[in-house]
Amino acid sequence: MPLTLRARDRQILRLAVPAFGALIAEPLFLLTDTVIVSHLPAPALGALGVASTVLSALVGLCVFLAYGTTAAVARQIGAGDGRRAVRQGMDGLWLAAGVGLAVIVVVWPLAPYLVQLVGAEGELARQAVTYLRISLLGVPSMLLVLAGTGVLRGMQDTVTPLLVSVGAFVVNAVLNAAFVFWLGWGIAGSAWGTVMAQTLAAGVYLTMMFARHRAPFRPDPTGIRAAGSAGIALVVRTACLQAVLIIATTVATRMGDQQIEAHTIVSRVWTLLAFALDAIAIAGQAITGHALGAGDAAGARAATRRMVVWGIGSGVVLGLLVLMIGPFLPALFNADAVVAGELSAALWVVALLQPVAGVVFVLDGVLIGAGDQGYLAWAGVWTTLAFLPAVLLVVTAGGGLVMLWVALGVWMAARMVTLGLRADGGKWLVIGA
Repeated sequence: MPLTLRARDRQILRLAVPAFGALIAEPLFLLTDTVIVSHLPAPALGALGVASTVLSALVGLCVFLAYGTTAAVARQIGAGDGRRAVRQGMDGLWLAAGVGLAVIVVVWPLAPYLVQLVGAEGELARQAVTYLRISLLGVPSMLLVLAGTGVLRGMQDTVTPLLVSVGAFVVNAVLNAAFVFWLGWGIAGSAWGTVMAQTLAAGVYLTMMFARHRAPFRPDPTGIRAAGSAGIALVVRTACLQAVLIIATTVATRMGDQQIEAHTIVSRVWTLLAFALDAIAIAGQAITGHALGAGDAAGARAATRRMVVWGIGSGVVLGLLVLMIGPFLPALFNADAVVAGELSAALWVVALLQPVAGVVFVLDGVLIGAGDQGYLAWAGVWTTLAFLPAVLLVVTAGGGLVMLWVALGVWMAARMVTLGLRADGGKWLVIGA
């Protein structure tokens, strides 16, 4: 029997509200780091922005560990095979550990070149390398958290990830403040605090998998290879997203010190908003995967339509919220007059883009939940190509930070068009486990 509109809303909110709290924990980690580091002498804040861009790109490429695991586990739960769901979740955890160790080995010697690629030089580059290399030690834990979160989301449990995220956020804030201000470790203290908080969170997820769900410890090479193969298309999709963000940061870096500082703050706000909107997308992944696994294509489409409505409404609310709190942000980040001016102007663009972002994130989550990774990969390529002429115009015309964020708006509009066309069709409605 089809769900009523009220029942559909309850289903969405039951998953989305706790997911919202868990999702914003990661940008709140970065936002807390930004507030603390902003009180250090320059160029510490700029170095944090550069290093975080590289780190976010690396970890972002591995987001398939959460998204792919959510979709796979949700399909098995929908099909009534809980044992296979746990096995696939464990395969995702083993894959996360292996990828995390590989990232440390590969990226550690490349750290100086990566920060230079973003445009950092001199003392800015030195501090960025320090933050990046320390943070690399926490990458395996970050990826285990991603995979563990994906397993529980697939089981339609978004409350437990919320509790873990809140605990990790509190630990991160306390340790960062202690290491930076009390012990005087500078930007390195901020990195160490985050590494320790992420490691604690990973330990909680592993304990839960073995204690609560009695997951088998022994790795399954076949299952791990299957999980990795399924994630390749999502890696391409995410690489395109990260390429756009890295290009934007590189352009902002070359505009000047005040511009990269303002861009760092605006990016933190954008990330916080994006994770808030992604809460509905997380619900979309779990609901879509579960419905298609149970053979309910009509239910998946009905849920998609309703979640789009929620995405647009949430975007409008968040946009108004940005305009309300915007005037208070320069003081929070200890910004000088030039940075404050750049920040205030760019936030208007961010606010206007939120309804578009609401649609984009919801449809992205729905198609991930449906396992439509191949289309998402190609869509990522085409939307990146749409962004390049816009950002090139900013560079050649000498545009400022506001025009750079307008170019990012062109990219978001292209994403909305490509995802909307796919969702309107029926090729993604593939049923079965």
